[in-house]
Amino acid sequence: MDDRIAIVTGAGSGMGAATARLLSSKGLTVALVGRRAEALEAVAAELAGTAVVVPADLARREAPAEIVERVLAETGRIDVIVNNAAAFQLKPFEDFSLDDFDLHVAVNVRAPYFLVQAALPALRASPSAVVVNVSSVAAAMYRPRQTVYGLTKAALEHVTLNLAAELARDRIRVNCVRPGPAATPLHTQAVQDPEARLRELGSLVPLGRVGEPAEIARWVWHLADREAEWVTGTVVTIDGGRILGPPAVS
Repeated sequence: MDDRIAIVTGAGSGMGAATARLLSSKGLTVALVGRRAEALEAVAAELAGTAVVVPADLARREAPAEIVERVLAETGRIDVIVNNAAAFQLKPFEDFSLDDFDLHVAVNVRAPYFLVQAALPALRASPSAVVVNVSSVAAAMYRPRQTVYGLTKAALEHVTLNLAAELARDRIRVNCVRPGPAATPLHTQAVQDPEARLRELGSLVPLGRVGEPAEIARWVWHLADREAEWVTGTVVTIDGGRILGPPAVS
């Protein structure tokens, strides 16, 4: 069993919750980070092992340092960071406000960057430190109403590769998963018929369906696993072929 300490952001639902469950099943102690304490408590109650609930708003500048301070106070170590939390708003270009823009940058880029920075002394002390960032196929696709979400996810991939290069000397691995559309609240929020929305998204995927959170979580684990100790600076696309475009017409 793996006895490392992991931080998972956006752990109250979707891919974050699925990742927390899987890491816990492998033996890791998981610090669950998110805005909704009740959702985090519900996930913690499901875990096979020890959990630390850390309510936090990642849009706040102080949040990364506060999260690291709390986790170190509770566990004494940090070995794994999964930057999964995301801001996601579908709005036409002309309706996207400065506040909307700043929120996406704060949650999707600034928070992951400074969470790793705040945890750096602990990661350097770990014999098997790894960061896994969660991007999106939006980083490499060009869709209406997703300009800012896509650019912040592209920026997160840029952060991933640069940190992988810079932190390799410390034996800290930094990788990224790039999911396609999945059955998560991120893709069904603010719609009247979530099932219809998922069918619509699935129709755009060559393999014919959206992904499941557990499928993404498995790849997060593959990259975080000690057996992947020679893998860094990698972006893994898990999207049923979505990035290839819509299904071919026969």
